[in-house]
Amino acid sequence: MRITIPHKMNKSTARERVETRLHQLLNTYGHYLSEVEHRWEGDRLVFSGKAKGMKANGTVDITDNEVIIDGKLPLIAKPFEPRIKSQIEKEAETMFRV
Repeated sequence: MRITIPHKMNKSTARERVETRLHQLLNTYGHYLSEVEHRWEGDRLVFSGKAKGMKANGTVDITDNEVIIDGKLPLIAKPFEPRIKSQIEKEAETMFRV
């Protein structure tokens, strides 16, 4: 699943918004997750974790004018991919409004 969201801010601000939202989500939903890992490699966030025994992982790349989310969902979650993608797009559009 690949999602590209345009932004009109500098990379540092975009990265800050991703980091802030990630921590908010982990504080709210972290009790549903296990084996959560995330780390920054330059302007790329690498993440992984499990929810209800299903593993997901991916990256978030911050460019000068886009945030690119690449995620791998387990096969059992594939039927929900359009709904998941739609929700992420809505969330991201809100996050990157100037």
